[in-house]
Amino acid sequence: MTTQATLWTSAGATLALAVAAGVAEWRRTRRHELDEPGWVPWRGIQVACLFGAMAFVVLAVHA
Repeated sequence: MTTQATLWTSAGATLALAVAAGVAEWRRTRRHELDEPGWVPWRGIQVACLFGAMAFVVLAVHA
């Protein structure tokens, strides 16, 4: 596997994780048990994954 293919695969994986974190955040905000907030910072994970995906795309384009 070439470096460029690895970078594109990583960009896709981080983008998929960002989408999953967005869905998890959406579900957490619409929870039925208001006294039990989640402990996972889904919004922060989503933002970090989006920045990571952008970095992988930039590196893949330049490779």
